[in-house]
Amino acid sequence: MQRKGWVASIIAATASCAFALCCENHSVKKTASDKAPSSQPHDGFSYSRDHFEDLVDIALKHAKKLGATNAGAEASEGCGLSVSVRKGELENVERNRDKSLGVTVYVDHRRGNASTSDFSKAAIERTVQAAYDIARFTAEDPTAGLPDEADIETHHRDLDLFHPWSINSEEAARLALQCEAAALKTSRRITNSDGAAVSAQQSHFFSAHTHGFRGGYASSRHSVSVAPIAKLPGRNAEMQRDAWYTSMRSADELASPEAVGRYAAERALSRLGARKIATTECPVLFESPVAAGLLGGFVQAVSGGALYRKSSFLLDCLGKKVFPKHLDIEEDPFLLRGKGSSPFDDEGVRSVRRKVVKGGCVEGYFLSSYSARKLGMKTTGNAGGSHNLTLTSRLTQPGDDLDAMLKKLGTGLFVIELMGQGVNYVTGDYSRGASGFWVENGQIAYPVHEITIAGNLKDMFMGIEAIGSDAYNMGAKTTGSILVNRMKVAGS
Repeated sequence: MQRKGWVASIIAATASCAFALCCENHSVKKTASDKAPSSQPHDGFSYSRDHFEDLVDIALKHAKKLGATNAGAEASEGCGLSVSVRKGELENVERNRDKSLGVTVYVDHRRGNASTSDFSKAAIERTVQAAYDIARFTAEDPTAGLPDEADIETHHRDLDLFHPWSINSEEAARLALQCEAAALKTSRRITNSDGAAVSAQQSHFFSAHTHGFRGGYASSRHSVSVAPIAKLPGRNAEMQRDAWYTSMRSADELASPEAVGRYAAERALSRLGARKIATTECPVLFESPVAAGLLGGFVQAVSGGALYRKSSFLLDCLGKKVFPKHLDIEEDPFLLRGKGSSPFDDEGVRSVRRKVVKGGCVEGYFLSSYSARKLGMKTTGNAGGSHNLTLTSRLTQPGDDLDAMLKKLGTGLFVIELMGQGVNYVTGDYSRGASGFWVENGQIAYPVHEITIAGNLKDMFMGIEAIGSDAYNMGAKTTGSILVNRMKVAGS
């Protein structure tokens, strides 16, 4: 197949973006040794929820005995299996199991914290003593303290986050080998591989503090990934690498290893023959998995820590227009099986479904109790970060898939990979290494690499002309492809 065909395949595969490969109705099937997900949060763990409650209560009781004004504690455990293969050979089999108990102690408005992996009563009491001693000699901070009791979540809804995958190392290796083999079989031009991997992870925790919060839950995250390498014929010919993965709370929802392998191979093949382009200024279309990074940039800029330190380019933007009026951003912590779902934040404050941006205007920040007090505001239930965010445009139509977005781009750059950390959140200056495709008259002309795209996030946000219907979930952020009206592109 000619390269034009591979380019077409990347368009077709990406256009449905919620996983075109999932449309094959393939999924990773449970093996005979797999168990159905247990409703008991201790399934597969060494410690039960009841045991964690006892440990936390020991810590809180000892903190009070020492004279702490307030205290909080959290016990947690995580375990899992990771298997990687490369070129048909097993590379690594890793089993992980870790545990921790963290304690935070307040002496008036002085804070100290310490942690231990020793769950004996004596070790817990020593840890509490250490946190207490730190607090006594720490400078007083009037904003330090537990969240207000009125903000505490008391109803802990079940968000269906725990689906253990009882896969053994042999089966995991078989799935990884299937994934890599599918990539290598896609074309003779897939000549090498950085390997494939299967991961099955799960964890649970229990947390409580002296303002009345008590809660915890179990969660899981599983994945299959591969990174094939394509090469043109010839001894010193160009090589291109790409990768793809599937990650879900439940193994039943993972795309099949074969689908992941084929799609990763098609992406690598589509990049062969990449060339440099002359420095220019043009519209830029961000592929939806990459576009999620722009949403992340906004979250960083309107998070409490950046705002009270005055290290954000979006200071005092509440109620102000930051995006065009057709854009909205919604936060929904209560999506079942969502990767950013949680009934409460890291402080036990209730989570809230809300519009963060409405009609282009900022409706809310991302604040913990501490950062809210520093700003003279109320917590938004975001200690620990944002929850499930979705960026949408009121102009998006059901037919605005990737093909349609390329037509809207017209002539310009379609970005599928970004490199480097070139974002200054104080000024908003944005400069990232990039690769993708040059588009002419709405059609992909050829792949490009070794370029840099630059702009300022303020201008980029206001310059968003369209959001595609090819919505893709990247972690806790969901967006379609994003078209920015103009950026500088540095080439040869």
